[in-house]
Amino acid sequence: MAATPFFVHETAVIDRDVAMGTGTKIWHFSHILTGTTIGEQCTIGQNVMIGPNVRIGSRCKIQNNVSLYTGVILEDGVFCGPSCVFTNVHMPRAEIDRKEEFCNTYVERGATIGANATIVCGVRLGAYSLVGAGAVIIRDVKPHALMIGVPGRQIGWVSHAGERLGRDLVCSREGRRYHLTDEGFLEEI
Repeated sequence: MAATPFFVHETAVIDRDVAMGTGTKIWHFSHILTGTTIGEQCTIGQNVMIGPNVRIGSRCKIQNNVSLYTGVILEDGVFCGPSCVFTNVHMPRAEIDRKEEFCNTYVERGATIGANATIVCGVRLGAYSLVGAGAVIIRDVKPHALMIGVPGRQIGWVSHAGERLGRDLVCSREGRRYHLTDEGFLEEI
């Protein structure tokens, strides 16, 4: 039997028409549904459901007990903490079929979503933003924003490395320097 360029645990289920990049690992009891695309070097934890028709970039880490539904798009380097939640419709009801109302949720490069956070459908998480554990995000998040609470509110900024930035806007880990634009966005100098 030829070696595959990715790893799938024997308890995982991979449907037909799934594209998976080299070096990706799918762990115990996960299910990847048809039409899903997963980039290279991703780690998909235990009991994860992805799809159908979800796009995941390269080098993403999706921890245990996460479901990524139709309409979720993750760019490269996104981290989804354990049991974080993505919704796909605004007003769900068990007795009403609302598949035509699914909204896209876009997570930009390098964003981090903490454990048990909820991302309401239709929002965009900016590049390298950080959503704290348990936060509920109901609006778009700026790149590099640090979000906490219910509903989520911005309490500061984080660097590319995920370090909270002080008033000097210098990353303590990498030394990168940032400044605030007139429009209220953080940019690297």
